[in-house]
Amino acid sequence: MSKRLRSSEVCADCSGPDPSWASVNRGTFICDECCSVHRSLGRHISQVRHLKHTPWPPTLLQMVETLYNNGANSIWEHSLLDPASIMSGRRKANPQDKVHPNKAEFIRAKYQMLAFVHRLPCRDDDSVTAKDLSKQLHSSVRTGNLETCLRLLSLGAQANFFHPEKGNTPLHVASKAGQILQAELLAVYGADPGTQDSSGKTPVDYARQGGHHELAERLVEIQYELTDRLAFYLCGRKPDHKNGQHFIIPQMADSSLDLSELAKAAKKKLQSLSNHLFEELAMDVYDEVDRRETDAVWLATQNHSALVTETTVVPFLPVNPEYSSTRNQGRQKLARFNAHEFATLVIDILSDAKRRQQGSFLSGSKDNVELILKTINNQHSVESQDNDQPDYDSVASDEDTDLETTASKANRQKSLDSDLSDGPVTVQEFMEVKNALVASEAKIQQLMKVNNNLSDELRIMQKKASRLEKQNSTPESDYDNTPNDMEPDGMGSSRKGRQRSMVWPGDGLVPDTAEPHVAPSPTLPSTEDVIRKTEQITKNIQELLRAAQENKHDSYIPCSERIHVAVTEMAALFPKKPKSDMVRTSLRLLTSSAYRLQSECKKTLPGDPGSPTDVQLVTQQVIQCAYDIAKAAKQLVTITTKENNN
Repeated sequence: MSKRLRSSEVCADCSGPDPSWASVNRGTFICDECCSVHRSLGRHISQVRHLKHTPWPPTLLQMVETLYNNGANSIWEHSLLDPASIMSGRRKANPQDKVHPNKAEFIRAKYQMLAFVHRLPCRDDDSVTAKDLSKQLHSSVRTGNLETCLRLLSLGAQANFFHPEKGNTPLHVASKAGQILQAELLAVYGADPGTQDSSGKTPVDYARQGGHHELAERLVEIQYELTDRLAFYLCGRKPDHKNGQHFIIPQMADSSLDLSELAKAAKKKLQSLSNHLFEELAMDVYDEVDRRETDAVWLATQNHSALVTETTVVPFLPVNPEYSSTRNQGRQKLARFNAHEFATLVIDILSDAKRRQQGSFLSGSKDNVELILKTINNQHSVESQDNDQPDYDSVASDEDTDLETTASKANRQKSLDSDLSDGPVTVQEFMEVKNALVASEAKIQQLMKVNNNLSDELRIMQKKASRLEKQNSTPESDYDNTPNDMEPDGMGSSRKGRQRSMVWPGDGLVPDTAEPHVAPSPTLPSTEDVIRKTEQITKNIQELLRAAQENKHDSYIPCSERIHVAVTEMAALFPKKPKSDMVRTSLRLLTSSAYRLQSECKKTLPGDPGSPTDVQLVTQQVIQCAYDIAKAAKQLVTITTKENNN
């Protein structure tokens, strides 16, 4: 539990007195009003804890206090400290400002957009910069200078960076040096205590060898943070890791649900999940537990005045743009589970986590639960990305916003005897979430059939074309040979495990039967190479669209330059004079749209002679250019996919 705060401490975001919450990964203390905005951002942006009413691992609280006292907030407000920012009209929020829109807009700019963080000079190779920062982090963690390491992490250093010369990670270095607060910071940013160095040793091994027993015990707790948190949510107890007890599986007060065929089917589906999908589901449930518990503390600490309004309530998990829309939908539906249903899901996850760990030990696999279920903070690592992330549908459905407020209130108590035996239980929604998470695997076979059908159809169409040619028929063929309109084909969620995803626009990596026939061209590049370049283009387009949504016009030009480089690299994959009209048309659209995008983005420069008075009009043109680029890239993926599958 937190010690009593000094009266001199103020909110990092609005300078209000007596902050009662902390943002763990930002190293700041915040007031109730600013905390309401932090909660709406999601844990991938800010991980909040109440300083007095939330249980704290002592060293984690000490880490946050050390960062706060050593000026960690200046990392997130670097440019605001420049006197020139006052002249430009930029300022931080005041205690008297309204939560919406004043404080909310400032906090989103500060933490979500990182608008005030010090930017490194642009370099040709971003990966080199990230590698340099990670090497600096690797050296810095042996000291007690937390704010330096936080600054490096904020600039893109990787907490799990494996040093090629040293043969270990920053967490190995911190553990060997006994720097427990550095270990806490690295863990918050996704460092994995189960990672082995080149000699096969983990950070826990180094901590024990160095006699840092408190650090070693804490690293073990971090390894089991996910399952410990779920168990504590249900029964208020944690396993005794010192004595080898790593799991607690609470028992349901009413076991009638176990007799349900639907429940048995749900458990079977859960057990059939791959380790990766099981990890995702467990992380999502962890986030929902955190939301419910934080919501309970929030309601208990407010005076139910005007502060507790619809604008400060977080009714379900906020959208994480790094996740697919299908996963975000499933995450939001977790809020609709009543106490009994949600507890059933939590117990099932705990049981299967234990089963998977025991199974891995029996088989001698390295893939034990300490690697499968890494610390929950791994999903919030700034640079963590999954190359197998599927392409999904749009955003969550409207019905997800119509949530029962009593569902979350019913989960405040820890006793299952009182909360979990109130009437019959349906598992329809319970099944929906699990089914959504296994849908990508289930549809792999479907996609394979679709691709086979497409290949068959293409062969038939080619035979028709040959027959028509022999008959000296008219040049027109039986099929349309014009580019499609790039509409989504409705199979976005089924990309899992097959090929890298293209997130925007539509899904488009596997063509549907409405796509036009493409004449064979042996000089076309491989589908994998085209998809890889398309992903680079897509990633840069996403950054540009986020800047457009946030009215961050000064980011347009660097984004457009990165897009232009990626487009040039993709166009270079194809021959200079492609035989296919489709390829030529798509390449022209791709390159011309990239040049047009650069031209439009330059109009946002202040004092530019061609700068229009309507910035919104420029933004619309920028978005249209970005869409045309993605459209052309998708068409090229479709062409190479068909040709290489033929």
